[in-house]
Order: sequence, then structure tokens, then C-alpha cells
Amino acid sequence: MKARVHVMLKDGVLDPQGEAVRHALATLGFGGVTGVRQGKVIELDLTATDAAAAKTEVAKMCEKLLANTVIEKYSVEIA
Repeated sequence: MKARVHVMLKDGVLDPQGEAVRHALATLGFGGVTGVRQGKVIELDLTATDAAAAKTEVAKMCEKLLANTVIEKYSVEIA
């Protein structure tokens, strides 16, 4: 079973990497981009066979290590 975790900065948190990408895109002639938020995707290979239990376990991983829940939000997909 695989899990995919999407981690993004919460709304209202300054995203300097996203702003740098937006600026670089404008420099390259892509002026129609008014905002960029950059995040990360983490893929996990799991031995679990129950999707609900796997999602709960991955959420615990996010709370303890994979995401800084003070400034980041996350979502979990199980496949």
C-alpha cells in the first residue's frame, strides 16, 4: 500500500520560495502568474493492508515529523 502526503504552508504564512518562483516566472515572460505557493509531496510504502488504519498511522507521522503543524497543513492519500 502506498501513501502520499501533500504538505503546504498554511494560508497567511509567508512563502519566500513561492515568491521567488513567481518572480522567476515573471522574468521568463510568464507575467500572468500572480501567486505561487510551494510545498512538498512525500510518498511512503506501507506494509498495512487496511486503508483506514494506514491513513490514521500516516496522519500520526505527519503530526510528529512530516509536517510542522504550526505553519503547515497536510493531506493524506492512500492507494
